[in-house]
Amino acid sequence: MKLRYGASLLLVVLCRPCLAQDPPAAADLEDPPDTPPVISKISFPDRPVSWFKLVPNIAHDQKDIWTFPISVAQGRHIKPTLIVSAITVAAVAGGDEPSGRYFQRSRAYIGFNRVFSGNNTSLAMFVAPSVFYGISLIRKDSYGQNTFLLAGEAVLDSEIVTSVIKDIDRRLKPIEVPPGGDFSHTWFASGAGKSAFAGIGSFPSGHTIAAFSVATVFADRYPMPRWFPRLVYGVAGAVGFSRTSLQSHHPSDVFAGAALGYSIAHYAVLHARD
Repeated sequence: MKLRYGASLLLVVLCRPCLAQDPPAAADLEDPPDTPPVISKISFPDRPVSWFKLVPNIAHDQKDIWTFPISVAQGRHIKPTLIVSAITVAAVAGGDEPSGRYFQRSRAYIGFNRVFSGNNTSLAMFVAPSVFYGISLIRKDSYGQNTFLLAGEAVLDSEIVTSVIKDIDRRLKPIEVPPGGDFSHTWFASGAGKSAFAGIGSFPSGHTIAAFSVATVFADRYPMPRWFPRLVYGVAGAVGFSRTSLQSHHPSDVFAGAALGYSIAHYAVLHARD
């Protein structure tokens, strides 16, 4: 029952574009018909993508991602990098401990946590895009099929980055800090009995980075009407919040996951290839 609610929400959000009509031709725009608005596609050319190009595309993305610090050192992207870094540091210094202690005591989110459990959100993030892809195949909608592939590419890119960072920072999750424990000494303290392949530490949030990767691909490729991007980002935000209410991640983990998921999807995956 609880899985049905979480999965149904993401299915409605992500499958809605499949049911929308294609945008009207340029000639029809001179005298637009009086019809309800539909979710439209982006106007710029679709980036070439296929199952066969998935691995080379991910390799290309990873090169761009891991060489990003070089571009920052050369004076590019300094402002957004500093802003994201500053917010993350502020969350670590001032937000993680109060949040951790609050959710250790609170019982107000039991129902929410049942619906947005880790297993439910993971399954929903897999099922919803898969159903979207199936509908796109039935409708012979190549744009929708490419959207699915791009979302998958973004998630795989994001999870690779997440696993590497987690293995480096080995941060304890809030639930691993005992009541009354010290939240200031969570870094480089985890690792016993954990798989390095899945990522040992808590920072950043893997669920959040995946949710925002998928949301960004769909929001960028289906920007109209304006409520649709807000809706998919809202669902991704709910997934992120659930990671703190479940004590699986600190607020800084969630913010970093959201920022990385958006950045990787928007700038590494969706930008035009050279």
